[in-house]
Amino acid sequence: MEELSKPQKARIAIRTFKIHADSLTLQGAYKPSGKAGEKLAEALRLLSPEIYGSMTDNRIVELKGLEYVIDRMPKGIEKCTRLILTAQEDFNQTSFEKIIPLKRRRVSYAVSKIEMCFVITRGTSEIYDFLTHITFLNNEAQKIYQQAFNRVDGMSPEWAELEKVVRDEKTIAGEELDQAIWNLSIILGRTYKETRDSYESFEENRLESVSNNGLFSIIYNIGMRIRGEQEGVQNLLTVYFTPSLHEMIGHHKYASLWAVSLKKKIRDLGLQDRPVHVISANMHSMRNLLYGAGALMAAGHAVPDDLYDMVKYIKDKERLVVDYAQKHGCFFYDDKTGSSIDVNIIDLSRIDEQKNHPALPLSFEKLQEIRPVLVVMDYAFGTQAFEIMDELLSPYCDGKQQVNFNIQSISIMGKAGILPGKKGDIMLASAYVLEGTPHNYIVTNDFDEKDFDNGVEVYSGPMVTVLGTSLQNRDMLNRFHSSSWKAIGLEMEGGHYQRAISGAIIQEHIRPDMKIRYAYYASDNPLISGETLASGPMGEDGIVPTYMISKIILQKIVNCDCNDQ
Repeated sequence: MEELSKPQKARIAIRTFKIHADSLTLQGAYKPSGKAGEKLAEALRLLSPEIYGSMTDNRIVELKGLEYVIDRMPKGIEKCTRLILTAQEDFNQTSFEKIIPLKRRRVSYAVSKIEMCFVITRGTSEIYDFLTHITFLNNEAQKIYQQAFNRVDGMSPEWAELEKVVRDEKTIAGEELDQAIWNLSIILGRTYKETRDSYESFEENRLESVSNNGLFSIIYNIGMRIRGEQEGVQNLLTVYFTPSLHEMIGHHKYASLWAVSLKKKIRDLGLQDRPVHVISANMHSMRNLLYGAGALMAAGHAVPDDLYDMVKYIKDKERLVVDYAQKHGCFFYDDKTGSSIDVNIIDLSRIDEQKNHPALPLSFEKLQEIRPVLVVMDYAFGTQAFEIMDELLSPYCDGKQQVNFNIQSISIMGKAGILPGKKGDIMLASAYVLEGTPHNYIVTNDFDEKDFDNGVEVYSGPMVTVLGTSLQNRDMLNRFHSSSWKAIGLEMEGGHYQRAISGAIIQEHIRPDMKIRYAYYASDNPLISGETLASGPMGEDGIVPTYMISKIILQKIVNCDCNDQ
């Protein structure tokens, strides 16, 4: 029998993880340390995702992966033994504490010290994301337990010192802190410097955003949880999936509520008959480009000549820009449906030509003639992109009357992992390959490499739409890049957006020749060690590519002839 290649093994591991995850969701409950949970763990270890680094090495605890996961899970997750995944529940009348992680729009509630409820509103991608993180945490917790307790002479002295630090609940510094970090590094199998770096990262987020309990407490509590499991099956961590969650999956419940509410908002503003341009992006770049200079002028500030310098200058002046924008045609739609997709609705006919930044050349004559409207929606998450776009492009029924919005273009700006380049580069999609499915989509992308300024590397080619950033393996990604697929990057939403757009064209909700634009800035390169998402955010390195893409989107919307069709 021919031996499988590493990419083939990785593909099988992803498929196995997905099958088990779907099965567990339908069963209603599982225990990460039980047989079913071990199946997930086996698949994840076989896959060996780049973002989880040394997960497969039993000698050491993966710290960068731990930082990545804790930033995306609610504070206190390390103490819980009961985790409940449910659809939207009415917790407003309860005393349960609402918790939102630092880097994931995920709502959860602390029901008790050991029980937490997660509200899933963004579809299967959110479930896979959650299960992947829990599997990783449990894997690392077992390593910690083995190092601390599974010894001939009993509990390690380093663990006794860690326990003292955590239970004393006092702030330590200087020599005492150095000694505590050194003891912890022995438990983790890491160097002092590696442990110190992670300690400082956790501590910064703990103090500034109150998003975690600190590295000492996290390590201690996940280790003690495994110790409790050894003492009795009643202590096993258990994940539950409620019947309401089963009813929500695949039914567009929250996407439908979101789209109806948004379209009603557009109609209430009297903009339903205007040309509409849909943009999936962040909530600040379009607004800052269109209103940043005017906000600074109105406040008596000098406007930097360089567009990107202006963006950096107003970074800490968000309230100033928002207040100005709201007086000049920018309407904020605050999503209350549970989809976590806020929207800026921008009436471009109200942009003041005299307050426009000179580095953003727009045809104001055409603006007043066409009077287009931007619907700038926040990022979707994975498969949620299909549901959101599918519902948005469908006609709006207001009582007995059906309203067809005049959608002129769709522009998708996102961040993605790049395969041939580096952080800060730009990728233009020519096609999407949906990982683990037979779905492939060719894209007629209105973006071209020559649209972009010199100084930023731009790559064009197919993109891989993946199940999750935590389910990616270097061998498989390299195969996508080096084989005849010639993939240039990986992301989570583009293929799902294109599936919805193709469906809307077939249903004649939008024109088949409508302008479609896909551009991504590279947030990481998973093929290069130290360049994965777990290595940290881009910081100011992301400003130029993000705002360059935003600038070109605006210029194409305002200055092109697509408004005349």
